[in-house]
Amino acid sequence: MTEAEAPLLDMLAEIVGSAQVLTDTSDLATYRTDGRGAGGGAPIAVVRPSDAAQVSALVRLAAGANIRLVVAGGRTGLAGAGLPAEREPCVLVSLERLASLIEIDPVNRTATVDAGVRLSALNAAASEHGLFFPIDLGADPAIGGMIASNTGGARLLRYGDVRANLLSAEVVRSDTKGSRIALGAPLRKNNTGLDLKQLLVGGCGSTGIVTRATVALHPLPAARLTALLALDDPHSAPRLLLALERDFGSWLSAFEGMSEAAIRAAADHVPGLRLPFDDVPPYAVLAELSAGAAFDENLLEERLAAALEPFMTGADASVRDAAIDRRDRLWALRHAIPEGLRARGTVVACDIALRRGDVMVFRERMAGLLAQQAPGLVPHDFGHVGDGGLHYNLVWPRAGGTPDPALLDKARTLIFDTVVGEFGGSFSAEHGIGPRNIASYRRFVPGAVRRLAGEIQNIMAPVSIGRVDFGTTGEGTE
Repeated sequence: MTEAEAPLLDMLAEIVGSAQVLTDTSDLATYRTDGRGAGGGAPIAVVRPSDAAQVSALVRLAAGANIRLVVAGGRTGLAGAGLPAEREPCVLVSLERLASLIEIDPVNRTATVDAGVRLSALNAAASEHGLFFPIDLGADPAIGGMIASNTGGARLLRYGDVRANLLSAEVVRSDTKGSRIALGAPLRKNNTGLDLKQLLVGGCGSTGIVTRATVALHPLPAARLTALLALDDPHSAPRLLLALERDFGSWLSAFEGMSEAAIRAAADHVPGLRLPFDDVPPYAVLAELSAGAAFDENLLEERLAAALEPFMTGADASVRDAAIDRRDRLWALRHAIPEGLRARGTVVACDIALRRGDVMVFRERMAGLLAQQAPGLVPHDFGHVGDGGLHYNLVWPRAGGTPDPALLDKARTLIFDTVVGEFGGSFSAEHGIGPRNIASYRRFVPGAVRRLAGEIQNIMAPVSIGRVDFGTTGEGTE
């Protein structure tokens, strides 16, 4: 703490209490990590407000002192938007104590929650009413962070992302008054003008501080069936997807793809993981069916077997083997892949999205380009191919020693150039925008769009907040 910072710390303590103003180096280290590990700079302090009134007071203080606020939720994000700035002094606002309200309305099928409530806590409360918030993730984020990054997850195919399930949000605006405003209402039909709450979704904490939200809940499936399908040819996956959607409609709740390399990484490095096949296939799809209490799993299995029969017999058979299970056992393979990749070596992680029909074409095109221009990096792709999402990850094997950072950057640039330039896809499917990919945002988002986004950001948050500048310069607080 510098002499100049002492008065600021005293004023922060007046708002949240001295015990909730953290300045010790060991305490700050906890808030300099997210889902990708360590990152960010050293904040002046971490403050932990307990209600929206305290958040509002912090915003007013920061505006008057010309200090940037950065908001952190569950610290599970992957784009760095919730990490303290590296070069600009800032105060990090952790919403972990803003987590007392979880109000379930079972008839309306909604939950009103404080922004710091974790996904696991929300679902524990909702499950008592046979409901859940269907954003399926490997992490346990806070609801405010989920709104800020617009998380999707493995079951977006059926339920949509956070944007599709957000009914209302209470926000503290980043202005000189710390204005508090409610946007939207706990209604599924509400056509009363511009849907301003959506300007908070995907804003990565740079368009205001969400303090409370109402989200839509869905009935917990009474019957659920998963099938792991071994494919001889990855290009047959789209045809299989269309057939399952035709036969099962919204019963198809997930359609996940896994490359041979990704499967082998999980099987080789995750203890206790067992593959249901003798041989690892060139590609595998994990399909999930789920339904209400009027249907049982015996019926789902019978119908699924009938739907798969044309793909497993005859001259055009493309599914070489199938393993069917009830509930979650087969999901263990899909969930083990990230750990398996980290165990294999240095990972270059790219979260991309394409039109569904382009996914397999892109995989083939990209593998050829990488072999020519970034040899030694091995694709280990997997992801939500049912909605066009793909974690196109590369691994530099440990046996190769320390990789050249320039090669890793070249490979990432090549992937983004190809997915955006050749296929009209997205360089950020579901991780949002933050310091780790702001350069790609400036590069690929047209200038006219960035200017408009910057104008909207300045209206929403006239006093700069967060880590992302959506405007023309895009400098943010890298």
